[in-house]
Amino acid sequence: KMFVSLWEFFYGHFFRFWMKWLLRQMTGKCELQRIFDTYVGAQRTHRIENSLTYSKNKVLQKATCVVQNEVDKCVEDIMKEKNINPEKDTSFKICMKMCLLQITGYKQLFLDVESVRKRPYDSDNLQHEELLMKLWNLLMPTKKLKARISKQWADIGFQGDDPKTDFRGMGILGLINLVYFSENYTSEAHQILSRSNHPRLGYSYAIVGINLTEMAYSLLKSEALKFHLYNFVPGIPTMEHFHQFYCYLVYEFDKFWFEEEPESIMYFNLYREKFHEKIKGLLLDCNVALTLKV
Repeated sequence: KMFVSLWEFFYGHFFRFWMKWLLRQMTGKCELQRIFDTYVGAQRTHRIENSLTYSKNKVLQKATCVVQNEVDKCVEDIMKEKNINPEKDTSFKICMKMCLLQITGYKQLFLDVESVRKRPYDSDNLQHEELLMKLWNLLMPTKKLKARISKQWADIGFQGDDPKTDFRGMGILGLINLVYFSENYTSEAHQILSRSNHPRLGYSYAIVGINLTEMAYSLLKSEALKFHLYNFVPGIPTMEHFHQFYCYLVYEFDKFWFEEEPESIMYFNLYREKFHEKIKGLLLDCNVALTLKV
């Protein structure tokens, strides 16, 4: 650990500075330009983000936290600071704008997801109640719910007679995700719900769905989704892209569960962690883009 800290200190204070100076003399280009010349996709955005973050220049440092409507001005400021001639380097402006939209967009997406997660399910809120009924109707189109508080909720994998108690950790975000998957991938949702009723390998569909919302959320929070979103979205990532990633998790977890054939639902946490590690491994690849292919 001490060696790593010493290396970071020397790299940050001395080595990086002289390396950049030397390369600038040799190529006539600054580090940002060299990154644009060499890399594409998530690797490019990731390296630009690091270059800006570790820069000693205040304008460059602040660029990763700029608000969306100030991105154009920020690009102009960076070009001024680094003496980049827009006529000589015609693509710099476009490339830098795209990278900044991705970098700042990721931060904003986390704030958006977090604010939805913090909103608890409220049975006095008509919108929340309508969303819950929509979930039932999407998953059980031929079966009428006899009462709002009912044992029937177990048919779609809730634990109690009132689903509101199952949303606690993820708030309304858990329900929004469940509805999104059921609405946009209805036949897959029916198929997975049916498989979740397997006599030996069955699991609670809705509860597992909420659990996977927590997984998607924690991957976003830990910044593990950066490579995926930087590759998948050529601009600002939105809530829609978060929901899409959630759908990928639901579909892939069901496949994984049946491939692994756990002895019992009692081992759920063990297999969930195994699946979590598998996804984290996939997300380390700088060319990754995890999309649901049905």
